[in-house]
Amino acid sequence: MARLLPGTRALRTLEAAARHLNFTRAADELGLTPAAVSHQIKEIEDQLGLVLFTRTSRTIRLTEAGTVLLDASADALDLLGRAVSRAQKLTRGTALLKVTLDAQFASKWLMRRVDDFRKRHPDIELRFDIAYEVRDFELDDIDVGIRFGAGKYPGLRTHRLFDNILIPVCSPSLLTSGPPLREPRDLFNHTLAHIEWSRQGVTWPNWRMWMAAAGINDFDDSRTVVFGNSTDAVQAALDGNAVALADFAMVANDLSQGRLVQPFELGLRVAPEFAYFLVYPENTADDPRIVAFREWMLEEVAKTRTTDKGQ
Repeated sequence: MARLLPGTRALRTLEAAARHLNFTRAADELGLTPAAVSHQIKEIEDQLGLVLFTRTSRTIRLTEAGTVLLDASADALDLLGRAVSRAQKLTRGTALLKVTLDAQFASKWLMRRVDDFRKRHPDIELRFDIAYEVRDFELDDIDVGIRFGAGKYPGLRTHRLFDNILIPVCSPSLLTSGPPLREPRDLFNHTLAHIEWSRQGVTWPNWRMWMAAAGINDFDDSRTVVFGNSTDAVQAALDGNAVALADFAMVANDLSQGRLVQPFELGLRVAPEFAYFLVYPENTADDPRIVAFREWMLEEVAKTRTTDKGQ
């Protein structure tokens, strides 16, 4: 008779407990109590007739049997997750295209243009997964991604969308009601907003860097306002509360509609290896839905490039 094996919920508990070697941290991850985690581990041990953890008053360690079960549980959960993702994609048919992207790109670029795609391709239903973290095409129920990074994604086909050029922007009302902005030093009289971001030795342009490019070396950045994401920095500019350093592509529509103005032409380029990329698995490159979305995206990006005023 085949041995009765633990279910997926028990395997997830085992995997989390073994990875953390701490029932409290595993419980926090799983949304359980430490007592519930301990109880489930004891049930697994009793069910299998194995000791998976050795416990002392201060530490928890895996036994050899526990290590074997940890590896097998992780592999089983990963395999099952990928199978579920494939099944979901098969079940929803060929009319739906799921796109993952971050909130800034969605609100400031894609959503302003997506009606055009829907008019051109009424047979394709778009759904969006708004997230900053990178998704796994084999585990998550998605088809296409738009991500900011270095464009190195093994197994994925990538298309560079546009270079990131940071420019100063503010509300027109700030120019009429606030201190004048005739030269870069006049910015000292305003609240300046930017984001703080660095990765792989590359720092996102900030006001100190912009001032240096403008020939100002005595800039005091202690009064600048630092935001965690570009959306909040741009909103501060739209509200008339600050002059923000913003990605030109993300504010191009606000500039053309007069909601924002660019008081100075000087722009800073982000390191060339970083940009927004359209990404999708190599093995789905010929999917008609992805082909349609890719061609439309690249056409729209080309329109954005023609109005690029960064230096």
